[in-house]
Amino acid sequence: MQYRVLGATGLELSAVGLGAWAIGGPGYAFGWGPQQDNDSIETIHAALDAGINWIDTAPVYGLGHSEIVVGKALAEVSERPMISSKCGLVWQPGTSRVRNELTAASVTTECEESLRRLKVDCIDIYHIHWPVPAERIEEAWEAIGRLIDAGKVRLGAVSNFSRSQLEQVQAIRPVSVLQPPYSMLERSVEQEHLPYCVEHGIGVLSYSPLQNGLLTGKVTPDWVAALPKSDWRKRNSEFNSPRLEANLDLVTALQNEAEQLTATVGQLAIAWVLQNPAVSAAIVGARKPEQIRETAQAADTTFPGDLMHRVSELIAARDARVAGGA
Repeated sequence: MQYRVLGATGLELSAVGLGAWAIGGPGYAFGWGPQQDNDSIETIHAALDAGINWIDTAPVYGLGHSEIVVGKALAEVSERPMISSKCGLVWQPGTSRVRNELTAASVTTECEESLRRLKVDCIDIYHIHWPVPAERIEEAWEAIGRLIDAGKVRLGAVSNFSRSQLEQVQAIRPVSVLQPPYSMLERSVEQEHLPYCVEHGIGVLSYSPLQNGLLTGKVTPDWVAALPKSDWRKRNSEFNSPRLEANLDLVTALQNEAEQLTATVGQLAIAWVLQNPAVSAAIVGARKPEQIRETAQAADTTFPGDLMHRVSELIAARDARVAGGA
């Protein structure tokens, strides 16, 4: 496993981190369908065995269930990995209705509840999950600063922020980490966010490098059709016509390139994200041990320059096709 320094923090993270979104199960509008806790715990242990030293979760994943499962899994290990979690999405107990909330009081309460579910004294990386409502992000960021001063949070972070919002909170207290979506199919952060992060020493933990499973090489139209209704991808445009066909044709072409590296297309897709020097590490979700054993190897997958050129051409062809609606 390759390890990298997280921005200017001095913290060393494995180039691949385990994403615990899917192991939260259904529970809310953006769940991934049924999930067995035993599978989740075995997956977490397999990730640690593979050299992964950090796990990304959030309270909203399964409405607290993901953090509970992570806490159970880590109670069984002698040396716990670093934990990344979030605030800003809350729900009424007994309901699945989620709302955005960034008041200082809510941020403080959410952190305490996450500490309890995770069974830890400090969260290593703590994010504002979404910058909504926008007028509250400064209040929430100041609250995270107080949690850092109190020793309950190690590093303050933000997720899904625009460049201007990143600058806004950076002026109050330095941002240690940005967590944006970044994959072959989602590259909007390349122009503004990533250069800004490099300039200011902000570590980048990219999420969805496999585009929610689309770039694993295991998705087919029949597979999508069989997804349970509780899996949010059923409603995602990338998993539906006409984008699905364009995406799957890209994956087929990428498989040919991956074979030349003796890699899987999923490993290739993650390695593509990691080759960007602005990216500190990538969050890779998994629901079964064999999945994370495979994808963890992407940290050591080399990406030669000639391959980058060919892959760029394949991505450009997919983009043109999607733009044309075909």
